[in-house]
Amino acid sequence: MMREHPSGCKNIAPNSSIRHNERMGRPKNFSREGVLEKALPVFWKHGFANTSLQELEKATGVNKSGLYAEFADKGDLYLESLRHYLRKRQEEEFLTAKPLGWNNIERFLKLGPYSLEGQKGCFSVNSMNQFAVLPPAAQEIVSKGRAFLKDLIARNVEAEKPTMKPTVLAEMILTFFTGISMEQHLRVSKASMNRKVDDFMKAVRKL
Repeated sequence: MMREHPSGCKNIAPNSSIRHNERMGRPKNFSREGVLEKALPVFWKHGFANTSLQELEKATGVNKSGLYAEFADKGDLYLESLRHYLRKRQEEEFLTAKPLGWNNIERFLKLGPYSLEGQKGCFSVNSMNQFAVLPPAAQEIVSKGRAFLKDLIARNVEAEKPTMKPTVLAEMILTFFTGISMEQHLRVSKASMNRKVDDFMKAVRKL
């Protein structure tokens, strides 16, 4: 059964927790991908702890039995939504375009927080706000995703041969990205945010 666990949905296994509708004896009338696409904005808006099963049913158009058959619980659905989001982010190639360098980083800082239409900031960054109540598997994904992002940034920095150690600069850039992602919730205009990125990049390029 898909239960909401206030303690953070313990015993969530990343893969083995997924159930298949075929076991229910009837075909499902929805796609797994479609459910994740519709559940993601709900989790993004309300956070893991404050998202109710009723809100997920309404957003996805899938009733309880359908969700129960596809996901073990709310924690499992959140986990898969997070994975879905990170897969989409990897497809954007902000930090992997050739040639590597400052232009990639500037594009990432300006476009990254706006990468999903209608949403503010970064879903992974937002997840950090409720890190303590996330399922353990989701905590691990957020941590590994952040480390992976830092490594990509460092590669771009290293390509510019700065005087400062690339990993140190990468940490600074990732911290700045976290900050501007959070500022999206203050309804800061995109023009204002871009000016901040321009000023930041001017300083970073000199290091």
